[in-house]
Amino acid sequence: MHTHSTAAWGHTHTFGQDRPRAAEQRTLLVLALTAAMMVVEIGAGLAFGSIALLADGLHMGSHAVALGINAYAYAYARRHADDPRFAFGTGKVNALGGYTGAVLLAAIALAMAWESAARLLAPVPIAFDWAIAVAVVGFVVNAASVLILGVHDHDHGHDHHDDDDDQHHGHDLNLRSAYLHVLADALTSVLAIAALLAGKFLGAWWMDPMLGIVGAALVTRWSWGLLRDTGRVLLDHQAPEPIQRAVREAVEGVADNRLYDLHIWSVAPGACAAALGVVTHMPRPPDFYKALIPASLGIVHVTVEVQECGEAPVQQTA
Repeated sequence: MHTHSTAAWGHTHTFGQDRPRAAEQRTLLVLALTAAMMVVEIGAGLAFGSIALLADGLHMGSHAVALGINAYAYAYARRHADDPRFAFGTGKVNALGGYTGAVLLAAIALAMAWESAARLLAPVPIAFDWAIAVAVVGFVVNAASVLILGVHDHDHGHDHHDDDDDQHHGHDLNLRSAYLHVLADALTSVLAIAALLAGKFLGAWWMDPMLGIVGAALVTRWSWGLLRDTGRVLLDHQAPEPIQRAVREAVEGVADNRLYDLHIWSVAPGACAAALGVVTHMPRPPDFYKALIPASLGIVHVTVEVQECGEAPVQQTA
């Protein structure tokens, strides 16, 4: 009985998850800033009677928890990248971190709406000058956090279409979650400042809780978009149609190849796996069909099944 070494055909399934990411360091820095400002704003909100300021501090606390989850997701994915228990590596930990952050965003929005409605029914006196000063400091910290995370390659506020799966296009959904949390903090700070100014100079005390409800509605929309995109990755949603079409055209554009089965799904940010079923009159080795797939599509793991067509080829007549 002969034994054969398979080392020449083996490969890893880390898909880049074993390398430290700059986003992980930025997330940790923003986590530290957020936690520090949380303590200041909660204390100031309690001392000066501003629900907008207190809400901002409490939201910062929940965002600090979410950012902690995002940071942990990066560390876990990196440390377990070579763990054989993960069939396709730890790339989906990224999406799981983003999904968890989206759930927390939804909970934060609900808490914002609830507290704002309660203050509409039972207003409390506000020490406007101190509250405005702390709210401005909070906004500066939040704006700095947004710049540190620096996510500019996705549309966080608009609906997507059939090709909208961010992770298929290389976007970091875990980073997007962290970005949306600090963006929600910045929004809350802006609304708090606007409400406090309106209360101080116009006597419009109701602006404080009303703008809290407006902020809750916007955060809910962001949360839904992130839940949708991360959920698609976690549930192995098919890659966007342009990627499927490109693979089909590349394979079927050679000889008489036809695809009878095609599955493409995300395994990490910017990395997809694919399973192809090819039927042809002239079967070739699997590597032949793998080489036909454009490298630009980001398909890093391909499984090919080749079937010989038993039917006679159709003769073309003039």
